[in-house]
Amino acid sequence: MIDFATFPLFLAAALVIALTPGPGILYVASRTLSGGRAEGLASSFGTGLGGMVHVVASALGVSAVIMASAEAFTIMKLLGAAYLVWLGIKGFRDARIDLPADVSAVGAGQAFRDGVIVEMFNPKTAAFFLAFIPQFIDPSRPVALQAILLGTISVALNTGVDVIVTFLAVRARAGMVRRPSLMRRIRQGSAAIMCALGGALLLARR
Repeated sequence: MIDFATFPLFLAAALVIALTPGPGILYVASRTLSGGRAEGLASSFGTGLGGMVHVVASALGVSAVIMASAEAFTIMKLLGAAYLVWLGIKGFRDARIDLPADVSAVGAGQAFRDGVIVEMFNPKTAAFFLAFIPQFIDPSRPVALQAILLGTISVALNTGVDVIVTFLAVRARAGMVRRPSLMRRIRQGSAAIMCALGGALLLARR
């Protein structure tokens, strides 16, 4: 099923990409600092599920159609950017309300759904799987199955790193929750990161 001659290279490249700080890590860290461990973990697995949507879409050729269509790419980009900015604005509004240390900002369920939606409507993720995965596919073997398997491994590595980032952010947050004014600024900073990620996505090109 997998080309074992290139698999070690794929694994090393995928791990380096997963460990490289980027929008996904910033998103998970900001959700954790704002809402705590439960929201951070939920966001990690939510973005993981959203990533799997792109893996399947790429394997089935849907992503290629979206990337080839300027209109589809723009619509997808606008929806993703608008959702991130909306989350940021909502975060700024909610940051005015002081929360007890053991209370999350939006809840794990909502954080999971947000993660899925944010990743699903990120055309940069679709572009990544279209550009990265085919380099390690053996055309003499079932292409779609190889794409799904390699994509799943890549998503699993990304999610694993996000989980680690969550626990690191939890430790940082533990020293802040007893200072309401500092915690309020942290939540406002997390909201600003959401808006910035939305702005960056808005500027993305095919």
